[in-house]
Amino acid sequence: MGKIIAFANQKGGVGKTTSAVNVAASLGLLDKKVLMVDLDAQGSTTSGVGITKKALKTTIKDIFDAEEAGLSQEKLLETIAKVTVQTDYKNLSVLPSTISLSTAEFDLYSYENRAYFLKNALDLIRDKYDYIVIDCPPSLGMLTVEAMAACDGLVVPMQCEFYSLEGLSQLMISVSRIRQRYNPNLNVTGILLTMYNGRFLLTNQVVRELKKHYGDKLFKTPISRSVRASEAPSYGMPVWYLDRNSKIAGEYMDVARELVKRI
Repeated sequence: MGKIIAFANQKGGVGKTTSAVNVAASLGLLDKKVLMVDLDAQGSTTSGVGITKKALKTTIKDIFDAEEAGLSQEKLLETIAKVTVQTDYKNLSVLPSTISLSTAEFDLYSYENRAYFLKNALDLIRDKYDYIVIDCPPSLGMLTVEAMAACDGLVVPMQCEFYSLEGLSQLMISVSRIRQRYNPNLNVTGILLTMYNGRFLLTNQVVRELKKHYGDKLFKTPISRSVRASEAPSYGMPVWYLDRNSKIAGEYMDVARELVKRI
Protein backbone atom coordinates (compact mmCIF):
# COMPACT_ATOMS: atom_id res chain seq x y z
CA MET A 1 0.00 0.00 0.00
CA GLY A 2 1.35 3.40 -0.99
CA LYS A 3 2.41 5.94 1.63
CA ILE A 4 0.73 9.34 1.69
CA ILE A 5 3.00 12.23 2.68
CA ALA A 6 1.91 15.85 3.11
CA PHE A 7 4.29 18.79 2.82
CA ALA A 8 2.89 21.51 5.06
CA ASN A 9 3.81 24.69 6.87
CA GLN A 10 1.48 27.46 8.01
CA LYS A 11 4.15 29.99 6.99
CA GLY A 12 4.53 30.83 3.31
CA GLY A 13 7.79 31.35 1.44
CA VAL A 14 9.65 28.50 3.14
CA GLY A 15 10.30 26.37 0.05
CA LYS A 16 7.36 24.05 0.67
CA THR A 17 6.23 23.62 -2.93
CA THR A 18 9.80 23.55 -4.25
CA SER A 19 10.60 20.79 -1.77
CA ALA A 20 7.43 18.81 -2.49
CA VAL A 21 8.05 18.88 -6.26
CA ASN A 22 11.72 18.00 -6.05
CA VAL A 23 11.39 15.28 -3.43
CA ALA A 24 8.56 13.71 -5.45
CA ALA A 25 10.61 13.86 -8.65
CA SER A 26 13.60 12.36 -6.82
CA LEU A 27 11.43 9.51 -5.53
CA GLY A 28 10.42 8.86 -9.14
CA LEU A 29 14.07 8.69 -10.13
CA LEU A 30 14.55 6.12 -7.35
CA ASP A 31 12.08 3.90 -9.24
CA LYS A 32 9.15 4.72 -6.97
CA LYS A 33 5.79 5.35 -8.62
CA VAL A 34 4.67 8.76 -7.38
CA LEU A 35 1.46 10.80 -7.51
CA MET A 36 1.61 14.48 -6.60
CA VAL A 37 -1.51 16.16 -5.27
CA ASP A 38 -1.64 19.93 -5.77
CA LEU A 39 -3.84 21.27 -2.97
CA ASP A 40 -2.81 24.89 -3.43
CA ALA A 41 -5.14 27.03 -5.55
CA GLN A 42 -2.09 28.92 -6.86
CA GLY A 43 -1.25 25.75 -8.79
CA SER A 44 2.51 26.15 -8.38
CA THR A 45 3.07 22.40 -8.16
CA THR A 46 1.08 21.96 -11.35
CA SER A 47 3.10 24.48 -13.34
CA GLY A 48 6.30 23.33 -11.62
CA VAL A 49 6.09 19.98 -13.43
CA GLY A 50 5.40 21.53 -16.81
CA ILE A 51 1.59 21.46 -16.95
CA THR A 52 -0.15 24.42 -18.56
CA LYS A 53 -3.01 25.31 -16.23
CA LYS A 54 -5.06 27.09 -18.91
CA ALA A 55 -5.20 23.89 -20.96
CA LEU A 56 -6.63 21.78 -18.14
CA LYS A 57 -10.19 20.53 -18.58
CA THR A 58 -10.33 18.78 -15.21
CA THR A 59 -8.57 19.48 -11.90
CA ILE A 60 -8.59 18.22 -8.34
CA LYS A 61 -11.63 20.42 -7.72
CA ASP A 62 -13.61 17.95 -9.83
CA ILE A 63 -12.71 15.25 -7.31
CA PHE A 64 -14.02 17.35 -4.43
CA ASP A 65 -17.16 18.11 -6.46
CA ALA A 66 -17.68 14.37 -7.04
CA GLU A 67 -17.34 13.72 -3.30
CA GLU A 68 -19.79 16.51 -2.48
CA ALA A 69 -22.28 15.07 -4.99
CA GLY A 70 -22.08 11.69 -3.26
CA LEU A 71 -21.06 9.82 -6.40
CA SER A 72 -20.38 6.09 -6.22
CA GLN A 73 -16.84 4.73 -5.84
CA GLU A 74 -16.90 3.70 -9.49
CA LYS A 75 -17.78 7.23 -10.64
CA LEU A 76 -15.25 8.72 -8.23
CA LEU A 77 -12.55 6.48 -9.68
CA GLU A 78 -13.52 7.59 -13.18
CA THR A 79 -13.21 11.21 -12.09
CA ILE A 80 -9.79 10.63 -10.52
CA ALA A 81 -8.60 8.93 -13.71
CA LYS A 82 -9.75 11.93 -15.80
CA VAL A 83 -8.01 14.38 -13.49
CA THR A 84 -4.69 12.49 -13.26
CA VAL A 85 -1.98 13.82 -15.59
CA GLN A 86 1.17 11.87 -16.41
CA THR A 87 4.11 14.28 -16.45
CA ASP A 88 7.18 14.10 -18.67
CA TYR A 89 9.23 13.00 -15.69
CA LYS A 90 10.03 9.46 -14.62
CA ASN A 91 7.28 7.74 -12.58
CA LEU A 92 5.64 11.09 -11.74
CA SER A 93 1.91 11.87 -12.14
CA VAL A 94 -0.09 14.75 -10.69
CA LEU A 95 -3.60 15.71 -9.68
CA PRO A 96 -3.40 19.32 -10.90
CA SER A 97 -4.92 22.45 -9.43
CA THR A 98 -6.02 25.89 -10.61
CA ILE A 99 -7.54 28.93 -8.95
CA SER A 100 -10.94 27.17 -9.08
CA LEU A 101 -9.84 25.17 -6.03
CA SER A 102 -10.14 28.30 -3.89
CA THR A 103 -13.93 27.93 -3.81
CA ALA A 104 -13.69 24.32 -2.65
CA GLU A 105 -12.31 25.34 0.74
CA PHE A 106 -15.41 27.37 1.51
CA ASP A 107 -17.72 24.64 0.24
CA LEU A 108 -16.10 22.03 2.49
CA TYR A 109 -17.30 23.77 5.64
CA SER A 110 -20.88 22.87 4.69
CA TYR A 111 -20.38 19.09 4.92
CA GLU A 112 -20.40 16.94 8.04
CA ASN A 113 -17.68 14.54 6.84
CA ARG A 114 -15.72 17.33 5.17
CA ALA A 115 -12.31 16.36 6.59
CA TYR A 116 -12.30 12.99 4.82
CA PHE A 117 -13.11 13.87 1.21
CA LEU A 118 -9.47 13.71 0.09
CA LYS A 119 -8.76 10.63 2.21
CA ASN A 120 -11.72 8.79 0.67
CA ALA A 121 -10.47 9.55 -2.83
CA LEU A 122 -6.81 8.70 -2.21
CA ASP A 123 -7.66 5.46 -0.40
CA LEU A 124 -9.21 4.24 -3.66
CA ILE A 125 -5.95 4.65 -5.60
CA ARG A 126 -3.12 4.42 -3.07
CA ASP A 127 -2.32 0.83 -4.08
CA LYS A 128 -1.36 2.10 -7.54
CA TYR A 129 1.51 4.20 -6.17
CA ASP A 130 4.48 3.82 -3.88
CA TYR A 131 4.12 7.40 -2.66
CA ILE A 132 1.44 10.06 -2.84
CA VAL A 133 2.91 13.50 -2.12
CA ILE A 134 0.51 16.30 -1.16
CA ASP A 135 1.53 19.95 -1.48
CA CYS A 136 -0.62 21.88 1.01
CA PRO A 137 -1.59 25.56 0.95
CA PRO A 138 0.50 27.87 3.20
CA SER A 139 -2.22 28.04 5.85
CA LEU A 140 -4.14 25.76 8.19
CA GLY A 141 -7.49 25.90 6.38
CA MET A 142 -9.78 23.02 5.48
CA LEU A 143 -7.63 21.89 2.55
CA THR A 144 -4.63 21.43 4.83
CA VAL A 145 -6.84 19.63 7.34
CA GLU A 146 -7.94 17.37 4.46
CA ALA A 147 -4.30 16.55 3.72
CA MET A 148 -3.43 15.86 7.34
CA ALA A 149 -6.50 13.66 7.78
CA ALA A 150 -5.43 11.63 4.74
CA CYS A 151 -1.68 11.32 5.21
CA ASP A 152 0.57 8.77 6.89
CA GLY A 153 3.27 11.32 7.58
CA LEU A 154 3.99 15.03 7.51
CA VAL A 155 7.12 16.74 6.17
CA VAL A 156 7.63 20.29 7.41
CA PRO A 157 9.94 22.46 5.28
CA MET A 158 11.22 25.48 7.22
CA GLN A 159 13.78 28.23 6.97
CA CYS A 160 16.50 28.72 9.57
CA GLU A 161 15.03 31.81 11.25
CA PHE A 162 13.35 32.47 14.58
CA TYR A 163 9.96 33.32 13.09
CA SER A 164 10.00 29.85 11.58
CA LEU A 165 10.70 28.38 15.03
CA GLU A 166 7.60 30.10 16.37
CA GLY A 167 5.58 28.88 13.40
CA LEU A 168 6.82 25.34 13.95
CA SER A 169 5.60 25.37 17.56
CA GLN A 170 2.16 26.51 16.39
CA LEU A 171 2.11 23.85 13.68
CA MET A 172 2.93 21.12 16.20
CA ILE A 173 -0.06 22.21 18.29
CA SER A 174 -2.27 22.05 15.20
CA VAL A 175 -0.93 18.58 14.34
CA SER A 176 -1.77 17.39 17.85
CA ARG A 177 -5.35 18.67 17.52
CA ILE A 178 -5.86 17.09 14.10
CA ARG A 179 -4.41 13.82 15.40
CA GLN A 180 -6.96 13.80 18.21
CA ARG A 181 -9.91 14.72 16.02
CA TYR A 182 -9.31 13.28 12.54
CA ASN A 183 -6.23 11.10 12.18
CA PRO A 184 -4.80 9.21 15.19
CA ASN A 185 -1.89 8.00 13.04
CA LEU A 186 -0.73 11.50 12.07
CA ASN A 187 2.94 12.11 12.87
CA VAL A 188 5.68 14.44 11.71
CA THR A 189 7.94 12.29 9.54
CA GLY A 190 10.61 14.95 9.28
CA ILE A 191 11.58 18.61 9.42
CA LEU A 192 13.40 19.77 6.31
CA LEU A 193 15.67 22.82 6.58
CA THR A 194 15.48 24.98 3.45
CA MET A 195 17.41 27.98 2.10
CA TYR A 196 20.24 26.83 4.35
CA ASN A 197 23.52 28.73 4.72
CA GLY A 198 25.79 27.33 7.41
CA ARG A 199 27.98 30.45 7.40
CA PHE A 200 25.26 32.50 9.09
CA LEU A 201 25.35 32.71 12.90
CA LEU A 202 21.55 32.83 13.02
CA THR A 203 21.30 29.63 10.97
CA ASN A 204 23.49 27.77 13.44
CA GLN A 205 21.55 29.12 16.41
CA VAL A 206 18.25 27.95 14.92
CA VAL A 207 19.71 24.53 14.06
CA ARG A 208 20.90 24.13 17.67
CA GLU A 209 17.39 24.90 18.95
CA LEU A 210 15.84 22.46 16.52
CA LYS A 211 18.25 19.70 17.48
CA LYS A 212 17.48 20.34 21.14
CA HIS A 213 13.71 19.97 20.71
CA TYR A 214 13.25 17.98 17.48
CA GLY A 215 16.61 16.27 16.95
CA ASP A 216 15.22 12.96 15.71
CA LYS A 217 12.89 14.72 13.27
CA LEU A 218 15.52 16.70 11.36
CA PHE A 219 16.50 15.40 7.93
CA LYS A 220 20.25 14.88 7.80
CA THR A 221 20.60 16.89 4.60
CA PRO A 222 19.52 20.56 4.61
CA ILE A 223 18.53 22.25 1.36
CA SER A 224 20.87 25.08 0.39
CA ARG A 225 19.95 28.41 -1.13
CA SER A 226 20.16 27.91 -4.87
CA VAL A 227 19.64 29.90 -8.04
CA ARG A 228 18.88 26.63 -9.83
CA ALA A 229 15.97 25.92 -7.48
CA SER A 230 14.53 29.36 -8.27
CA GLU A 231 14.98 28.90 -12.02
CA ALA A 232 13.56 25.39 -12.34
CA PRO A 233 9.83 26.29 -11.93
CA SER A 234 10.06 28.80 -14.78
CA TYR A 235 11.08 25.90 -17.03
CA GLY A 236 8.37 23.65 -15.58
CA MET A 237 11.07 21.24 -14.45
CA PRO A 238 12.22 19.67 -11.19
CA VAL A 239 15.78 20.82 -10.54
CA TRP A 240 17.32 17.39 -11.27
CA TYR A 241 16.06 17.60 -14.86
CA LEU A 242 17.35 21.15 -15.24
CA ASP A 243 20.80 20.48 -13.80
CA ARG A 244 21.40 17.06 -12.29
CA ASN A 245 24.97 18.01 -11.40
CA SER A 246 23.91 20.92 -9.20
CA LYS A 247 24.41 20.72 -5.45
CA ILE A 248 20.72 21.16 -4.70
CA ALA A 249 19.70 18.31 -7.04
CA GLY A 250 21.92 16.01 -5.00
CA GLU A 251 20.51 17.36 -1.74
CA TYR A 252 16.93 16.62 -2.76
CA MET A 253 17.97 13.14 -3.86
CA ASP A 254 19.54 12.56 -0.43
CA VAL A 255 16.33 13.74 1.26
CA ALA A 256 14.26 11.39 -0.91
CA ARG A 257 16.48 8.45 0.05
CA GLU A 258 16.15 9.31 3.72
CA LEU A 259 12.39 9.72 3.39
CA VAL A 260 12.13 6.20 1.98
CA LYS A 261 13.87 4.93 5.13
CA ARG A 262 11.68 7.01 7.44
CA ILE A 263 8.30 5.97 6.06
